[in-house]
Amino acid sequence: MTYNNAFDVVLSDLRMPGMDGLNLFDEILQKHRDLPVILMTAHGTIKDAVAATQRGVYSFLTKPVDHKELRKTLLKAVSNNTRQSSMGDWCAEIVTRSPDMIRLLKQAEQVADKNVSVLISGASGTGKELLAKAIHNASDRRDMPFVAINCGALPEDLLESELFGHLKGSYTGAFKDTIGLFREADGGTLFLDEIGDMPLSLQVKLLRALQERTVRPVGSSQSIEINVRVISATHKDLQEAMKQSEFREDLFYRLNVVNLEIPSLKERFEDIPILAEHLLRQSAEKHSIDVIKFADDAITLMTKSDWPGNVRQLVNVVERCVALTNSQIIPASLVEQALSLENQYWPTLTEARDSFEYEYLCRLLQLTDGNVTRASDLAGRNRTDMHKLMKKHGLVAAEFRAA
Repeated sequence: MTYNNAFDVVLSDLRMPGMDGLNLFDEILQKHRDLPVILMTAHGTIKDAVAATQRGVYSFLTKPVDHKELRKTLLKAVSNNTRQSSMGDWCAEIVTRSPDMIRLLKQAEQVADKNVSVLISGASGTGKELLAKAIHNASDRRDMPFVAINCGALPEDLLESELFGHLKGSYTGAFKDTIGLFREADGGTLFLDEIGDMPLSLQVKLLRALQERTVRPVGSSQSIEINVRVISATHKDLQEAMKQSEFREDLFYRLNVVNLEIPSLKERFEDIPILAEHLLRQSAEKHSIDVIKFADDAITLMTKSDWPGNVRQLVNVVERCVALTNSQIIPASLVEQALSLENQYWPTLTEARDSFEYEYLCRLLQLTDGNVTRASDLAGRNRTDMHKLMKKHGLVAAEFRAA
């Protein structure tokens, strides 16, 4: 099946003189990572089939081949590959052959030119910002700015200033006017990552901005018109957050006009081999390291792993392997070592910030014998902010006062 010398699918025997089918697949992967390969063999076993599919082979058929099954497999492989390759450069950074991901990208392309809010859900590390950027690239806003912010990475007052801007002198440290990210993204797309971590009081202001299509900088009495398409993302269950009164229902429905859910890396296991090889090539080029590929058993090990950190974790494992390898082919032992290090718990930025905040407040209240006014002065915050922080961490001033 060829068209202008471009191959849609490769159908090969497993056992051949010279190069066998799996070695042929490895050669194809180096030049055409998205090309589906179907292997046939009269010597097929379950073990062979599992090994082949774990390495990224599209399908494995035993001989004598059922022609009906072969035709069905070929048509499905061509259909999937044609849909992915026909999508264009807008999603070029998303490496996949997973049918679930291809369906997701098709949905993303359909909504890209419609000026509606999109909520992307999925576990941490699945590539939510990458999908948001792809939607922006497929839209008629592609030539305008794409601006991203993590809503869980900043305290409430700084987040408000980052989003809406502020006037000089509106608060301590405001040395000059800033326009804010909404206005930076004017005409383009604003990506609000981890929207589920946004404080309730700020959710009200965000809702108003979306409804009225205006923003009001901190310290200003004037509203400014904006033309921004908002894409948000979360790893949290916002339905549950609404039940717990942690997320506003009206904001949820404003943001969730279209919902796109990214599957975990484990759910799109067929992408692991091609993603690993793609990331290896990127890393090797970036660091000028002479490494060609992962050993077969290394690919098998990665395919069988759970990947709780998803694609972000895979990126880290590949980077570590490329940095530490002493050979052109990365062995399974190095992958196992990298996976072991990755599986050691590392807190998220939000968790680390909250932990530091809690320890800081405890020491501050101990130092001031539970005097909130003195603690506020030392922290450079007002009493209202201090009480909010104490409530957030379940701290009671009286418990720090000397008997």
